[in-house]
Amino acid sequence: MTAILRGHDVGTVTEAKQANRLIVAIDGPAGVGKSTAAKSLAARLGYLYLDTGALYRATAWAVLGSGLDPADAAAVAALLPGLSIEMPVQHGVVTVLLNGRDVTGNLRAPEVSAAASVVSAIPAVRAWLLPVQQKIGQGGAVVAEGRDMGTKVFPSADVKFFLEADPNIRAQRRHRELVTAGHSGALEDTSADMASRDSRDRSRSIAPLVPAEDARHIDTSNLSAAEVVDQMLAVIAAKL
Repeated sequence: MTAILRGHDVGTVTEAKQANRLIVAIDGPAGVGKSTAAKSLAARLGYLYLDTGALYRATAWAVLGSGLDPADAAAVAALLPGLSIEMPVQHGVVTVLLNGRDVTGNLRAPEVSAAASVVSAIPAVRAWLLPVQQKIGQGGAVVAEGRDMGTKVFPSADVKFFLEADPNIRAQRRHRELVTAGHSGALEDTSADMASRDSRDRSRSIAPLVPAEDARHIDTSNLSAAEVVDQMLAVIAAKL
């Protein structure tokens, strides 16, 4: 297996920021605004945006496409050597290529999200992707978002955030995102899917979804994306 992050162009970085190439880790469950905040924050800092969830979603998409049961750990592990994931980044926009095929638009489908939660609990998958994520962030100047960034992938990150929000608001946000992307389904189904995923993510034995002890908590329930980023920048300013 080869998982690659290709060369990127994220714009001009000031000398001050180059001298302070921080690793910023953002964790939290679905629907709290991690991706939106991370993308915006990375753009504001001139940093690389690393969507680690895309790696797990791409893996899950491959598992589903192969007709495998995402819960069949042995079968999933056997599939990994034949996969190649590339993440070209241009101007802060990440494209996910699976064995050379652009699957970016497929990764937010409800069935892929559900499978990603199951696949991500398989130790072989996490071990397979961990060094890839760490290699991407080893030079700093990166904003990484996921579910175990501050606890497992980048435990020594310079700044850590854990985002949370009211479950009903999270479900509404996720449902709007799905509808906008052309996926049908009732809000109640989205809410049930998220609750099930939360349970799996928080209870898995390997790198469960928990806040890092030194993470700054931000409740995004009543905040705009810009307000979330402003709060983050206020914390990061002390490190730059």
